[in-house]
Amino acid sequence: MKTLIRGAMLLTMDGADGARPFTGDLLIEGDRIAALGPALGAIPGATIIEGRDRLVMPGLINAHLHSSETFFKGRYEKLPLELWMLYAYPLIGNEVVSERLLYLRSLMLAMESLRGGVTTICDNFFDPPIHSVERLGVVFDAYEAAGIRASVASAVMNLNLLDTLPGARDILPPEVQKSIGEYSPLRVSDYVEFCNAAFSTLDGRAGRLRFILSPSGPQRCTPELMLACDELARAHGVPFHIHVLETKTQAVTGTLLHNKTLIRHLHDLGLLHRGVTIAHAVWITDADITLMGEAGCTVVHNTLSNLKLGSGIAPIRRLLDAGVAVALGTDGMSSNDTVRLFDVMRTAALLHNVSGPDYSSWLGATDILKAATIDGAKSMMLDDVTGSLAVGKRADLLILKLNGYDFTPLNDVARQLVYCENGGSIETVMVNGAVVCHAGRLTNVDEAAVMAEIREIVPAYLARHAKTEARNRFLEPYFAEIHRRATAREINLNRYAGQTGATRS
Repeated sequence: MKTLIRGAMLLTMDGADGARPFTGDLLIEGDRIAALGPALGAIPGATIIEGRDRLVMPGLINAHLHSSETFFKGRYEKLPLELWMLYAYPLIGNEVVSERLLYLRSLMLAMESLRGGVTTICDNFFDPPIHSVERLGVVFDAYEAAGIRASVASAVMNLNLLDTLPGARDILPPEVQKSIGEYSPLRVSDYVEFCNAAFSTLDGRAGRLRFILSPSGPQRCTPELMLACDELARAHGVPFHIHVLETKTQAVTGTLLHNKTLIRHLHDLGLLHRGVTIAHAVWITDADITLMGEAGCTVVHNTLSNLKLGSGIAPIRRLLDAGVAVALGTDGMSSNDTVRLFDVMRTAALLHNVSGPDYSSWLGATDILKAATIDGAKSMMLDDVTGSLAVGKRADLLILKLNGYDFTPLNDVARQLVYCENGGSIETVMVNGAVVCHAGRLTNVDEAAVMAEIREIVPAYLARHAKTEARNRFLEPYFAEIHRRATAREINLNRYAGQTGATRS
């Protein structure tokens, strides 16, 4: 099957001039881009899409999210990460959701993503306390049905949470620690066995779904577990995706546990390299940035999540200057509340303007578009597959109308995409050469039926979760004290926007 998009404005994001649009044609054959240029001429047998007043660009890439939070949108506010986790990921009585709920929340996330122009996602699926190929397969089923491209991890940790938070054992009384229950650490060999089964049964499904490795964080995992994950990731050519230094509490933890930063800890274990993707990287030092640049790893900037949880502002310009590729992520719907990447793009473009008066160092629209497309693909080791419009790559693309409010008058396409667009101009979304959304309608999913089922059955689940939240609420004062002590500690680094008594850097 051939499709010719004729006479459109093309924004390829390929090469040095990729953010400079030109008018031309784009030919799709099967699932790939077969040709593009100023004028391709007649293509026998091709279905024609007229591109007048249309922009064609690569699909957006959401490089970090958690499908397990999909039903918690709008549920929490005014909570830092360490307290928020008590409710979003409860220590006591966390419910194992049914496979139907598992399917629906993954499907809903994919639906909302596609509607917003996101064609590729990286899902740090978290399903405590289970690592089940069958349950992970339900997530794959949902993404296959929706038509999205996805890399999915079954995120793992094998250290007791109380041993990953500074002072937790001293602050929580013994009887409170006992009430949380015994922790049975996951054996590394069991997780490796699970991963091998996932690779053999799920990886590569539909030509667009992959299984990847995601140890939760260096303070939550033993070196043995992280090294085993890295070995598997290298063997299968997939990312090693890990949360690092999201909060000041985690920066304090690294020093207490290892007498070094968590980035240095990873480096010393041999876990900084091209295949490593680091989510957040807020509380990193200049020395960390140098190590990351030398290693060629990538960072996912979760702008809105970091703002909502009060985690701080990541030093993105310094990372870019050091040669670190930066992608964009929404993070979960409980710490962001949507998967609209256009929201993240605009916020990321504006947030760093308050980093200082040197406006030459501020991020520009091209920086943001790279992060949302080709560098997002790089973070998932998919930059030879997607992320730009280039011959041989998969046809993952968006067609946007240029005759609406966001692009009238048309001054600069790249800047208006970042500062004006919110997804409302999207007319068509294609993944792997197939139209998955057109004229506001998903083509693979009965949206009305899915949303009706969610409205019918999810309230009962949320009512049960409210009881779980209530059971965990007595822990909040203790975790608030953990947070207070950690954030009050002097570490000669500050990533908060305001003065906090800590030394600014």
